[in-house]
Amino acid sequence: MSLKCNPKSVRQLIQFTNCRLVRDHRLIVDDLWVRDGKIINPEPVFYDERSKAHRRIDCGGAIIAPGYIDLQINGGYGVDFSYDKETIEAGVEKVATGLVQNGVTSFCPTLVTSPTDSYHSILPRMPQHIDGGASILGVHAEGPFINPQKKGAHPENCIQTIDNGLDTLRATYGQLERIKIITLAPEQVHDPCVIDQLVASGITVALGHSMASLSDGERAVQHGATLITHLFNAMLPFHHRDPGLVGLLASDAIPPGRTVYFGIIADGVHTHPAALRIAYRTHAEGLILVTDAISALGLEDGVHHIGQLPLEVKRGKAFIAGTDTLCGSIAPMDECVRIFKRATDCSTVYAIEAATLHPARCLRIEREKGTLDFGTDADFILLNDDLHVLSTWIAGVCVHQAASNN
Repeated sequence: MSLKCNPKSVRQLIQFTNCRLVRDHRLIVDDLWVRDGKIINPEPVFYDERSKAHRRIDCGGAIIAPGYIDLQINGGYGVDFSYDKETIEAGVEKVATGLVQNGVTSFCPTLVTSPTDSYHSILPRMPQHIDGGASILGVHAEGPFINPQKKGAHPENCIQTIDNGLDTLRATYGQLERIKIITLAPEQVHDPCVIDQLVASGITVALGHSMASLSDGERAVQHGATLITHLFNAMLPFHHRDPGLVGLLASDAIPPGRTVYFGIIADGVHTHPAALRIAYRTHAEGLILVTDAISALGLEDGVHHIGQLPLEVKRGKAFIAGTDTLCGSIAPMDECVRIFKRATDCSTVYAIEAATLHPARCLRIEREKGTLDFGTDADFILLNDDLHVLSTWIAGVCVHQAASNN
């Protein structure tokens, strides 16, 4: 396959040939047609317009898949979204343009539990579009309404409870318009009706960093929560008499027609392969791959002074410098997809959909992203059979191609 990234190609009618498309939960041999940043149905082009492609691209038998969607990422390439509040615009741009190398075409910049003034500073300045970079779907506010007993790396002095409904959230965040996901511990919410209000305003409510029982989780889901944040991490471990939030994967108290989704970190460190298999075999429909990556994502081995602690990258992992204490994930999304596929022996299509279709459905944006359906955004990636990214396209424009394809 040989192609050249052409930023002026967006208005052209482009035909991708000699490829296999991830469509209708399978790989099909077909051409992909793109125009004006959208994936189009070629039949009207043939029969009504009688037009031909301005450009034909031979994909050399590659897989064309929707671009990956990362719902939880704390930073990367030396940027920490929660800490670098004075340079947030440049920081988000740096991450957005870096992520396309890993096949990510849209993401939710994630803010961990922070002081109120940090939210008031960061949220109004969060970019909504980056030229040549992954699209920003909205902020994932992971906290501060979490349980201090499951705080993980979140600063305990900033943790809050929701005492006064939406007024508490507005006072904390300053605005809700830029927020797409809020992770909260259901036991930190005095009136669960606030979950209904958040969902009605278009925010996805996730449960995490929690000591919640299964009944606590079920009550939150009945009020509209639809996502579990990094399953198995920062929650009560599974117990046969009360399985906690993990039990939501097999609960019989979920409202009819409601899917409970769950993020899971398949970086080879945070979640054991057996746990990946348990989650996949228990509730495959709801599984979403997330990186939960930190600022050290994409950095070379060595010590890096980022945020409050010096970090050391070695052997593909991030540690607090001078120790063997892990401090976060640095596996990119394409690596997580490959690790997950190996661990579960799932199909190639399922591994891809866990990072595309499932997160899109969770955010209710599957008519725009996460599929190759006609009329959706032309955000897609070309992959080889080993699921390595060959090129990344956003709105029909090539924004990255692997060096071997030059």
